[in-house]
Amino acid sequence: MSERAAPFYCPYCGDEDLRPSEAGHGAWECASCNRAFRLSFLGLLARGLARPAADDGGAEAR
Repeated sequence: MSERAAPFYCPYCGDEDLRPSEAGHGAWECASCNRAFRLSFLGLLARGLARPAADDGGAEAR
């Protein structure tokens, strides 16, 4: 990955005042509640992406 994914809000207090932590990759600090947390990518699910239901081509029942 070229860039780190940034969280939009703190998972503990919900505030948006977050900064990357010096603790390493994926670590963040919340200035509002003074907590630190780490985000990490675990992997892809085995089932993959869900496909949308098959469309009948727009035909209406007559």
